[in-house]
Amino acid sequence: MDSVCLNEDAISKSISHVPPSHYILKIESFSLLTGKEVEKYESGEFEVGGYKWKLVLYPSGNKRKNVKDHISLYLSIADTSLFSFGWEVYVVYRLFLFDHNQDKYLILQDAMGKERRFHGLKPEWGFDQFIPLKDFKDCSKGYLVEDTCVFGVEVFVKERNPMKGECLSMIQNKSSSKYVWQIRNFSKLETEQESEVFTAGDHKWKIRLYPKGDDSARGRHLSVFLVLADSRVKKIYTNYKLSILSQVFGGKNKTFNAEAFVGALGSGCSEFVKLSDIEYSTDGFLVNDMCTVEVELTVLGICNSI
Repeated sequence: MDSVCLNEDAISKSISHVPPSHYILKIESFSLLTGKEVEKYESGEFEVGGYKWKLVLYPSGNKRKNVKDHISLYLSIADTSLFSFGWEVYVVYRLFLFDHNQDKYLILQDAMGKERRFHGLKPEWGFDQFIPLKDFKDCSKGYLVEDTCVFGVEVFVKERNPMKGECLSMIQNKSSSKYVWQIRNFSKLETEQESEVFTAGDHKWKIRLYPKGDDSARGRHLSVFLVLADSRVKKIYTNYKLSILSQVFGGKNKTFNAEAFVGALGSGCSEFVKLSDIEYSTDGFLVNDMCTVEVELTVLGICNSI
């Protein structure tokens, strides 16, 4: 392994043919991700040393820290809601970037293997200027080859766990799909409702509806969500439009548009439309005690476990 230490308070850079032992993040069609101006991407959670972690990537730099022309990459501790007051975890970590041309990894870590303290006010450590975008996109350097790149991480707390990872694949050829759900006896519904599972973009979905509102909008609004019902993938990056349709001539549909990563928990709007507007609006959302909900979606990217 070759190593270069910039200075005691900065960054240690090294080269290794050994892959990261804990987690990798592979991104295909990287240019489509940056083209969609995704400011931040968070990986799935992985466990090391009894704690859960995730990688946080800013493909065009961390704008909150005024970073430009660089990729920003961080290690973040996850799922801290049950930690006791004053929690802290001491960690030595290493962040990786694969060089396809040389079949080796560029590794960045805090100089001299310095420990970092993760705690409630500082749950994330990493590098604002992980690599200049100019170098990253230079094919001769091998970091972005055929629009594909691979990041990784090693976390040293107590023990090494088997490596896990995910692959985010952005879609080049996109197509839109539409599904219409007619909901009868609407006024008699009290609890959460789900549509039949439907297929869009070769994946399975469903609509989840709260006729009296979810926990944050109960008694005030209809709540509607798009839910991924396909266990083959972790989450899907999609552009979608949820609508409650007018059933009278001249009426106006009520819509909600979003572009988001959608998983099993769903994505949508708690305050989709006021319950009073459904019952009394001249737009005809409720006719013969039936309302109609429609979703139109386009799959932009797919995230799989690897």
